[in-house]
Amino acid sequence: MSGTFDPALVMAALREVLPAARPLPLHEPRFAGREWDYVKDCLDTGWVSSVGSYVDRFERLLAERCGVARAVAVVNGTAGLHVALMLAGVRPGDEVLVPALTFVATANAVVHAGAVPHFVDSERESLGLDPRRLAGHLDAVAAPGPDGPVNRVTGRRLAAVVPVHIFGHPADMDAVTDVAGRWRLPVIEDATEALGSLYRGRPAGSLARLAVLSFNGNKIITTGGGGALLTDDPALADAARHLTTTAKRPHPWAFEHDRVAWNYRLPNLNAALGCAQVEQLDGFLAAKRRLAARYRERLAGLPGVEMVDEPPGCVGNHWLSAILVSDAAARDALLVACHAEGLLARPAWGLLHRQPMYADCPRAGLTVAEELEARLVCLPSGVGCADGF
Repeated sequence: MSGTFDPALVMAALREVLPAARPLPLHEPRFAGREWDYVKDCLDTGWVSSVGSYVDRFERLLAERCGVARAVAVVNGTAGLHVALMLAGVRPGDEVLVPALTFVATANAVVHAGAVPHFVDSERESLGLDPRRLAGHLDAVAAPGPDGPVNRVTGRRLAAVVPVHIFGHPADMDAVTDVAGRWRLPVIEDATEALGSLYRGRPAGSLARLAVLSFNGNKIITTGGGGALLTDDPALADAARHLTTTAKRPHPWAFEHDRVAWNYRLPNLNAALGCAQVEQLDGFLAAKRRLAARYRERLAGLPGVEMVDEPPGCVGNHWLSAILVSDAAARDALLVACHAEGLLARPAWGLLHRQPMYADCPRAGLTVAEELEARLVCLPSGVGCADGF
């Protein structure tokens, strides 16, 4: 349909899709399983801290769900990314290639590891890191070095690449991995938004040697706060567990630590919540797919509106249902209209190179990321939004 974007038409479509309750958050958790039972069991038995049967069970469930050998539960996704970067060999003063279009935690974890974020562009199809633009940028700025590629402009070593599955839509991991392999760059898969997504039949979280999940309160499943590091490498899993447990050597009573490390382990209480949430994951995924289909049906043909959908060959978890509108003015007009009606829609995150602490970081051309940021609107996406259809 030709014509000019009209927020009133979009609002009419949203009213047909969404329940009448207002305000309607962007995303809220649903506790409809055995959460009360499992958490009460922790309280009754006294196992509430970072050791307990629910931590072990949660890690097993995550590893099975993501098709990997091991999972190490941690306090949040940022902590998981921090440890993954350290395990990948990132050192202070290195640069790590990350998309400019992602939540700030991706870049923050790089800085926590003592390194410098180096921002690269996104692709329109998946919203994730663009492997073709990454390849062109590396050809332009990188040179081989004795310990991996070096940024010819800054002189710093390029130490890793961190693709992110934006809103749960898988990035083009095979192509990213191919580019990274040509430059001897480790890949860390930021799957913090993508539990339950599939890339060419493979689960998100299994697509790199190290991957990270998040279970923040707004994620598809939640532990209140929490995350996990995933790997098929037992040695890396053991190292992750050691580093996230203050590097304490096993001993019945002695407190002996062999390096400076972190207290990043997930408490048993949170893991109990996570076990109950994983048991409901298939239902959550089905509800989100129904919601995305309903949005697609009702918004089809509206001028200046395009649904963000899963890339070909992928199955997204539809963590957030999002649309692209015609321009930044249309985005802002729609956000104003949504909030006036109690629909707590959100834009994309502000691009990271525009954040004051990252303004001087190295970056590629970011024309696609800038276009996407100007046009993206995330619609209410909680599981409860699909109730009734």
